[in-house]
Amino acid sequence: MERVGDFLELIGHDLSMDVLMCLDDPSDIARASSVSHSWRRFVIAKSFYKKLCIKRFPEISCFTHVTEICDSMEPIEVGASNYIEWECLERDHRVYARLARALTSPRQMKDRLLEAINASSTDTYPEESIVNTLYPNDNRVDGRLSYWSSKGNIDPEVSETLTYRLTSKLCVVNEIKIQPFRAFFQHRHPTYPAKAVRFKMGHSKTLLGRTNNMMDGIPSVQRSADDDFIWTYVSSKFPMRQEYRLQAFKLPQPVLCIGGILQIELLGMVQKQEMDGLYYVRVRQVQVKGRPLSRAFDVGTLDFARKCVLKYSAHAPITASGGGATGWPSFATSIKERRAARVWNRAMQNIWHGSDSDEEEVA
Repeated sequence: MERVGDFLELIGHDLSMDVLMCLDDPSDIARASSVSHSWRRFVIAKSFYKKLCIKRFPEISCFTHVTEICDSMEPIEVGASNYIEWECLERDHRVYARLARALTSPRQMKDRLLEAINASSTDTYPEESIVNTLYPNDNRVDGRLSYWSSKGNIDPEVSETLTYRLTSKLCVVNEIKIQPFRAFFQHRHPTYPAKAVRFKMGHSKTLLGRTNNMMDGIPSVQRSADDDFIWTYVSSKFPMRQEYRLQAFKLPQPVLCIGGILQIELLGMVQKQEMDGLYYVRVRQVQVKGRPLSRAFDVGTLDFARKCVLKYSAHAPITASGGGATGWPSFATSIKERRAARVWNRAMQNIWHGSDSDEEEVA
């Protein structure tokens, strides 16, 4: 068989970019980078793992830097020399490769990944606090049903917000469930839903500890949420039914919540309370369906520039979502990937020469 040249050189780097950008599986990128030294440099230099992560979760584009915590080494700064710049590219390649595997993990989803931070208003505090929305549906507080209630408003177009913290600064969120409250103790048992809901996800501007919340038992001074948070994702509006049930709002595609903050916007009010003639929105329960990433990943800021940083700790406990292995599993995986790389290379050569034979399946 006549020896062919490098596939990347034959079709050019621009077309090679278009071809390799069609890869949707992290394992395929690993196999491509194992074909040869030139392929590995090409994959690293063009940041294919990062591009794959952004393609799946556009929110990742907010990361401007990557740090890798390993043996107490300080993060490498780009620009000092060509060697250091290449070291930074290799570091980003490693971290985003692990992130890509974590994002494609088949781990099961979990509910109630929440902790209450604040509500834009509360009618009677603490009896009608946002904290009540985290309790199971049959839970009672001091013998009465638990729920959150806004203050009464003359204008039904007024919006309210409920802000929560997820269990991890990096969570994949698929669905949010909200149950409006029905006042069985009022005439005709009215339900108090919003006209529509919208969801925001992001992080605090400092990413240090907790933002101002209700930990001391006193609501924080009301102000715009944008004073404290940066939103990396904002959903479209979802209409809310005037029904007393747990209503599921499934996102068009999974969202990576960067920073672990979820805000629910309750847009407009439907029900007027007979006793005072004011409009209210009341929520019985909130649930979130999603999963946290491995504890090896974290989010931070760069100095005081408020730039979002993806952190990876090589010594953090590795879970099923984090990927990675040591010892014999790592060796076995490397052998499998090398074999797959050879299969990949033969398949590329068959495509280049227009072979009519069936393409061999890549393991």
